[in-house]
Amino acid sequence: MKTVAVFFGGQSAEHDVSIITALTSVIAPLELAKNYTVIPVYIAKDGRWYVHEKLKDIATYQNGAVQDKLSRVKSTGVICGNGMKLLIPSGFGKRKEITVDIAFPAMHGTHGEDGELMGMFELAGIPYVGCGVAASAVAMDKVLAKKVASAEGILTPRGIYTDSVLITKNPAATKTMCKGLHYPLFVKPAHLGSSIGVSRVKNEKELTNALEVAAHYDPTVIVEEAVPNLVEVTLPIMGPHANPQPAVLEQPLTRNEDFFDFERKYMHGGKKGGKLGTKAGGKPSVKGSQGYSHIPANLPKDLFDAAVQTGLGVYRALGCDGIARVDMLVDTKAKKVYFNEVNPLPGSLYAHNWQQAGVSRVELVEKLITFALARHAEKATHTTTFTTNFLKQF
Repeated sequence: MKTVAVFFGGQSAEHDVSIITALTSVIAPLELAKNYTVIPVYIAKDGRWYVHEKLKDIATYQNGAVQDKLSRVKSTGVICGNGMKLLIPSGFGKRKEITVDIAFPAMHGTHGEDGELMGMFELAGIPYVGCGVAASAVAMDKVLAKKVASAEGILTPRGIYTDSVLITKNPAATKTMCKGLHYPLFVKPAHLGSSIGVSRVKNEKELTNALEVAAHYDPTVIVEEAVPNLVEVTLPIMGPHANPQPAVLEQPLTRNEDFFDFERKYMHGGKKGGKLGTKAGGKPSVKGSQGYSHIPANLPKDLFDAAVQTGLGVYRALGCDGIARVDMLVDTKAKKVYFNEVNPLPGSLYAHNWQQAGVSRVELVEKLITFALARHAEKATHTTTFTTNFLKQF
């Protein structure tokens, strides 16, 4: 039985979202599959690693004391080199070693979803689930992702980007850069997900405040024009980048003047969540993990098909692999689809959507592991070192 290590938590603004993804959409289905030994690797907010069976239980995190308790016990070490081993303290001067066969990252945001963790798996030479180093890094940089997509002829909203130093030291210069843009505008941190730090502004006064908020989270800030006649859609995708498989195009249930912020995404789910959007637009909606969407999206067939093709085009252009989710903005009057952003590790894997596409939670995690093993086997066929006489000349 192969050992799958599930990595979650981390030093990210999306730490808590990562815990839910790991516990509900990765660890639980993997254990139901009964084909793997599942090891939870929790990365605390101070960056230290811990492995313990209790870390599979949501109750461990709900009283808010977990960070304090963990700071008083020995953390888990790691050895990377021709494989990965976790070094777990097991008594006075002793430690237990666990060899990791497959890594399953369930991290969101900085220091995890952005390629940093994937780089460690590459150095260790072990298979891992999801996008590789380059695709993860590009996807989590909204500026780079839009430049890559634009180079492939994919539409993106009109806007500018700037840096937090300029916003702080010379706010007037930043406002001048935004003069040619038409309100309302969206102001976003360039590297965060879950809509953290995102603001919708209608005038220059609101713009000033929104720039300060975004600069608090990120060294790079994007300012974009809002897409009119908007329908916001998202498309979960999995598989190799050359042959991706889409799930079902999904439409978050928001009003045109709203946007899909952290509150709407995550604060209405869980055990206390209401049945949001059980009826909207005359069609029944589906209550997913966050309870808010039309699945499939309520769009005319031509725009629906165009959005699916745009999502697949972005997935290929960025070199995504394994799993990702592409968010898009549709101008229903102009009949244009704009690329908004990519999540290389969607929250809760968007398992609710894959279920609508006929893929159960257990099938989803097993498919992702199959993709990871296939990619690892293919990479192993390539040579990265060779023997030369180069050093003899010195």
